[in-house]
Amino acid sequence: MQDDVTPNKPKKTAIPVKEASGTFGKDKFKTPEEVAAVSPISDVDESGTPEAVINGKKVKSKRNSLRVIWHNFDKKQKVACIVVAVIIVFAGTGGVLALTRHKPAPKPVAKVVPKPTPAPPAPKSDTVASNLTGLQVSPEVNQRPVTGVMIENSPDARPQSGLVQAGVVFEAVAEGGITRFLALFQDLQPDYIGPVRSARPYYLQWCLSFDCALAHVGGSPEALANIKSLPVKDLDEFANSGSYHRISSRFAPHNAYTSMQQLNQLEASKGFGTAKFTGFPRRTETPAKTPTASSIDFAISSALYNPHFQYNPSQNNYKRSEGGEEHVQIDGNGNPQPILPKVVVGIVTQQGIEPDDLHTSYLTWGSGQAYVFQDGMETNGTWHKADANSPLTFTDDQGQPLKFDAGQTWITVLGSTSDVSYSP
Repeated sequence: MQDDVTPNKPKKTAIPVKEASGTFGKDKFKTPEEVAAVSPISDVDESGTPEAVINGKKVKSKRNSLRVIWHNFDKKQKVACIVVAVIIVFAGTGGVLALTRHKPAPKPVAKVVPKPTPAPPAPKSDTVASNLTGLQVSPEVNQRPVTGVMIENSPDARPQSGLVQAGVVFEAVAEGGITRFLALFQDLQPDYIGPVRSARPYYLQWCLSFDCALAHVGGSPEALANIKSLPVKDLDEFANSGSYHRISSRFAPHNAYTSMQQLNQLEASKGFGTAKFTGFPRRTETPAKTPTASSIDFAISSALYNPHFQYNPSQNNYKRSEGGEEHVQIDGNGNPQPILPKVVVGIVTQQGIEPDDLHTSYLTWGSGQAYVFQDGMETNGTWHKADANSPLTFTDDQGQPLKFDAGQTWITVLGSTSDVSYSP
């Protein structure tokens, strides 16, 4: 008997179904309804994603394709897949373990603590304080001799040369009211010094305070006798004419000149080495805000020779004048230079006449009143010199050493305390 067929409907085709044993049966056919009731797949949607039937409902999922494939595997295929998966998992795990096991553990790294950079050593100073002036000089300067030069101050000798470069200058009357200078050199080496004139006993004794060699052209009878009896390093032009020269622009006896190069060569030939003396103690200069001693006058002779010093606050020094004019010197080329000492000192001592009744004399040892001018101020003190060979020193009213500013010190010798006056 034939099944009833619904008109205008396509005839349904039977689909072979896999038996539970995992093998296909013989030509066993089931209707589509029967197949749908058994198969988890009922259809494929338009995108190609299988539609699974779960609990009688169609569910679309990309994972369903894997589920369908797995469902269609037989038992042997499923076992094979499981074995392969286990191998893959173990292989991957073993590789990871192998890499982990064979990779050496990192060695502990010691913490590096940077060493502190040591501070660079303090640079060595290239200079030292000059024994003569207190100014900063190269160390070899203090190894030189101190050279004293007798320089004339008569009107025919003006302007002189070399005074600006001197470290210490002594000023006193030579004879007839005419003053003369003893200029001491060590720091600077001028190549034009003069006019050079004769020596006096008191200049010799001040020179000995600095262990200096004395350049001069002759001297008073007493001075020449003292040169022989005292340890004077003599550089007399009469015995060493090759170290001096006469200039043609002046007439004798105002035309004898020399240079430090010539005198140093003469000293070396005589074995006069490093000067051994005690210099003046020094201090840091402190210019006065309100100077009390700006104008200084020393009445040691007549108006033609009496010196005047005017304080210059901008440079903290003193401009020297004499005879009513600014005191200048000239170099070898005739260029003028003002004389500007840093410290001005007036020392009071006994004044007299030498036995020949021609030349002035001063008592150079013992002690006496001193007036020290620096930084625009005046300080009362006392000068000391034990004997002809001893150093010249200064103390204040409390007996403490008087300290000087570094630079040129100008010392004027006075016969009385009334010879000094000053004002703001």
